[in-house]
Amino acid sequence: MKIARIFTCLFLAVFLVTAFCGAIRANPVPIPPGELNLPVEIAEEWLEASPDNNILEGAIFDQDGNPLFCDVSQRKALRVSPGKNLETLINLPAMGAGGLAWHKDGRLFMAALDLAAKAGAILAWSPDSGELETIVPVDYGFWPNDLVFAPDGGFYFSDFRGDASHPIGGIYYVSPDFKNIAPVIPNLAQANGVALSPDGRTLWATEFAKNRLHRAELTSPSEISPTGSSIPWHFAGPAPDSMRVDSEGNVYVAIYGQGRAMIFNKKGIPIGQILIPGREKGENLLTTSLALDPGAKELFIVTSNDEKGKPARIFKAPAFAKGQKPVIRQK
Repeated sequence: MKIARIFTCLFLAVFLVTAFCGAIRANPVPIPPGELNLPVEIAEEWLEASPDNNILEGAIFDQDGNPLFCDVSQRKALRVSPGKNLETLINLPAMGAGGLAWHKDGRLFMAALDLAAKAGAILAWSPDSGELETIVPVDYGFWPNDLVFAPDGGFYFSDFRGDASHPIGGIYYVSPDFKNIAPVIPNLAQANGVALSPDGRTLWATEFAKNRLHRAELTSPSEISPTGSSIPWHFAGPAPDSMRVDSEGNVYVAIYGQGRAMIFNKKGIPIGQILIPGREKGENLLTTSLALDPGAKELFIVTSNDEKGKPARIFKAPAFAKGQKPVIRQK
């Protein structure tokens, strides 16, 4: 009897392992083995943002708590009202905005890029006049992908140039008067996301073409401590995209091509992940950007699909802490 029980247990174990492995192979985006034990939250659909499956990017919040995002395909920046109506804030004449950030004077800065034309710029939009101003012009040769403001009024932007075997992109710092641009994390292969800790002393970046998370401890806005540069995480599969930091210093990274986001603590250690519904069927995989609500512990993730017949959506999930409120000077 004991031998029979042993064989039965072995058979069940083999069956379960085989079934589990088969399920993993059938899933187009299985969770990498080293991340299977991370705490999981399942996001819920919050808004259908584009029935035409346009590419969405640049998710942030305004000072009134309304979500903003970019429709890259239509070259627009949009705001979602409390009633979930979409309002077009900006129509760009050329290039699509991939990253948004508020200047303290109330202007909305945009990282604009046209990959086909191999051109990019940093633009600023005034809500009062509706005018667009060029801050970093096209002829400087950068491909800006995202940006974040520093406490001194300067800002960091990611330069998306290069590829896995030709790392010529990086993270750059622009001085508060916008006259000087300095490299901070150079030699990156398609620098994508960029974010800053609440105290402004830790700079984060994602390297899209090499699947890496960078962490840099700053001694000044454009200088890294001699021992402050590290790569705390290597991602598996495609590919770390935009990122945000919450009010407690936790880092949220959208993973393009996997329909999920990963969360790291202030030291770069993974502490959780968020899965987008439909990912196991190959849907909603193009998770490009995310925004943290400054008024609630909630995360909003924008995503689209490889296939044109399915809509692009915004999903919502719990966050570890509230987002950082944009600092905009009252007039």
